[in-house]
Amino acid sequence: MKKLRSKEMLAASSIAFLLVATACGSTNDSNTDKSSEQTPATASTSNESTQPSSADSTSTAAPVKITWWHSMSGTNEEAIKKIVSDFNASQSNIQVEAVFQGTYDESLSKLKASMGSKDGPDIVQVYEIGSRFMVDSGYITPIQQFIDADKFDLTQLEPHITNYYSMDGKLNGMPFNTSNPILYYNKDAFKKAGLDPESPPKTYEEFEADAKALTKSGITGGSIAIYGWFMEQFFANQNAEYLNNGNGRTTAASESLVNTDAGVKTLTWWKSMLDEKSISNLGRKTADTSAAFTAGQIAMTLDSTASLRNIVNGVAGKFEVGTGFLPRPSDAKEGGVVIGGASNYILNNKSEAEQKAAWDFIKYLATPEVQAFWNVSTGYFPITKAAYDQQVLKDNMAKFPQFQTAVDQLHASIDSSATNGAMMGVFPEARQIVEGAIEATLNGQQDPKAALDEAAKQINDKLATYNSSAKK
Repeated sequence: MKKLRSKEMLAASSIAFLLVATACGSTNDSNTDKSSEQTPATASTSNESTQPSSADSTSTAAPVKITWWHSMSGTNEEAIKKIVSDFNASQSNIQVEAVFQGTYDESLSKLKASMGSKDGPDIVQVYEIGSRFMVDSGYITPIQQFIDADKFDLTQLEPHITNYYSMDGKLNGMPFNTSNPILYYNKDAFKKAGLDPESPPKTYEEFEADAKALTKSGITGGSIAIYGWFMEQFFANQNAEYLNNGNGRTTAASESLVNTDAGVKTLTWWKSMLDEKSISNLGRKTADTSAAFTAGQIAMTLDSTASLRNIVNGVAGKFEVGTGFLPRPSDAKEGGVVIGGASNYILNNKSEAEQKAAWDFIKYLATPEVQAFWNVSTGYFPITKAAYDQQVLKDNMAKFPQFQTAVDQLHASIDSSATNGAMMGVFPEARQIVEGAIEATLNGQQDPKAALDEAAKQINDKLATYNSSAKK
């Protein structure tokens, strides 16, 4: 796909980002365990071959100043401030300024407005569903260029995470905050209902049966937020592509597959449990299902791995929290989860020195020490495998053993175009369209197939408009 070359074309391609989309894993703003914090100031910048050449403390030149736009708030932003402060104190040749730019959508709108000027950032954090747009936009220098020039060892990173942000065999953005969805369940309620508290449901059928038993025992079986991210995950867990053309990875997607068997089967299962009154419909916000779960009103829910600490702390010992893999239909024998969150991109309208400095900082973010600190402070996955060897992370895993489920689920996911995730330039709009279809079905306004057929048609129209502008 050719780069967009005019303001008119950029405006056309920007349609996808006019609607506000909820960022994956964004519910963990207070996921900070102060007692476990590790200061990452002593973190090396990876192995010797990847240490920033600019970190020579004997240099007398003025430091290269770079700006990092991010969308982390609350305790996540506090963790970012700590990381940046420690990096700046660790050497004298690069000074990073981290600037909060609002939600992912707000930040991206500001980025577009800044293009063509020097007012924009050197590094920008963009959510995972903005990946296709960032590649098509022509705004970035692919991270792969720095990896190749520096002989950076990419095998030190989690392959399932880097695969998401790779297209045409190259990594475009460096993963930063990463999550996926898991099942949360009330072990005490399972015991009361005569269910095995150490055996969470693994399939749609088991989830439905457990929800019925739990409801019969006096607690609502569960609730799943009407969140498009979950539908995308249910597709991946059936190893089913969400879009044509290799999930939008071989060539630009032109057709949504949300109305295929994987989607119809999922929405039919969802609606049948609601009709049976074994689950409740609490709307679109994961915060509402999470609140109901922590209050002991529902026995099962789905939420981001990055919400684990909030949920456990919110339960506050009222019952034992269990975690399990995302369920799939019993006839789906393989699949996995798609990573959520965001990655960092280096902008190409900056000088070579600024881009190199940005890369040096991004390498620092990927070190085991920093990644361990980031995980403990926020609940997001480490992108670097060696972070799990850090004592602070080991201690945190001991305190929150439920997080092992998230790690195991990530590592159990197969490598396929389905689990690597869909790519399309209109993803934010598509996600909201799918949420509307789920809502219409659960409210009894349409049957699952009709609702998803209409959603697919709307998404296809958006794709056609986007692709037309991008090819000019």
